[in-house]
Amino acid sequence: MENAGRPHRETYGKAECVHCSNRTLTASTQTMQSPTDQRNNASQWTTIQVANLNLQNFALPGRQFYPNDRPYEPGEYARKLAWLGEHLHRMNADIACFEEVWDEAALVAAASASGLNYAHVLAPGAEQGAEGTPRVGLATRLKLTALASLRDFPAGFAVEVPEIGTHQRFERPVLHAQLLTRKGTELHVLVVHLKSKRPKFLNDASGNPLEDRADPRIVARATLRSLIMRGAESAALRVTISELLKGTRTPLILAGDLNDNPGSVTSQIIAATGEVAFDRGARDVALWHAPDVQTGLALRRDVGYSHIHQGSPEILDQIWVSEEFVAGSRFAIGDVRRVDYFNDHLNEGRDRTRSDHGFVRALLRLREGEAEN
Repeated sequence: MENAGRPHRETYGKAECVHCSNRTLTASTQTMQSPTDQRNNASQWTTIQVANLNLQNFALPGRQFYPNDRPYEPGEYARKLAWLGEHLHRMNADIACFEEVWDEAALVAAASASGLNYAHVLAPGAEQGAEGTPRVGLATRLKLTALASLRDFPAGFAVEVPEIGTHQRFERPVLHAQLLTRKGTELHVLVVHLKSKRPKFLNDASGNPLEDRADPRIVARATLRSLIMRGAESAALRVTISELLKGTRTPLILAGDLNDNPGSVTSQIIAATGEVAFDRGARDVALWHAPDVQTGLALRRDVGYSHIHQGSPEILDQIWVSEEFVAGSRFAIGDVRRVDYFNDHLNEGRDRTRSDHGFVRALLRLREGEAEN
């Protein structure tokens, strides 16, 4: 179990000292001369592909992750590993963000199965196997300068959850990575997995139910608990984003499973995009949903989903960007060129050797000068 006395910010230090057994980087960010760049003809576009993948309980074979779920058999694990490796290869992301990682070793194996050369493959808290709940992870080709796992809420953001008590920390800690492109542009990347909509029923210490889950009143109460918890996590995340962005021009990318759609109250607490309509100064700390600001040809919205719940498509898995990637902003240093969804497998039947989430990838561009020697 997690140590209740852990500090708010678990700093893992310089990337070169963290998980030094991970693969060595061969720089992969691509550059091309932009014929349409009228602001600075000497600049170049650096392209960065960012992907988000909820892996659905990705654990080593024989590993008991939840009490009521059987471990993967070796054959199942091998099939899931091959399937994930194939998708990672297809997506070819420079920054790949992951949710539901139980074992960092499994994530490293999936990255290896992709045939791609990642400098860092990390899942803080799952190095020896996560306990209680899965962790988020990151694989990147870019230089990693700092890594932190954010567990506790900022002061003053704890809430009381009915029949449960004080909720003052993320159930699944947020991963904060600071990266550098080959030409030296700094990026903040946040990987998140918020509390699900699944009702939060009461259980005893052994996991046995204490409530009648068939009672509509109990279901409503339990769903309210989940909403309060997800709302509190969203508010805590908003504070972190504001602190990272306020008064700076460092781009920020947030990727993850927000367990709600982009227009929901909880997602908008995180992004604060709506505030921009009333206060242009709010742009400095706001986020934009990547599909809404893409400058390339947009796909039809009916194919842009990442999860199917009771037959209805949803966009739970999302990529958000700060105004430095919003082409219309006077502070833009890049844009979102295109957003793609990899979700065909959601219509191919349930199989735990795949994921029950679709994957999303955004092609981002940065306007950078020549690399220094």
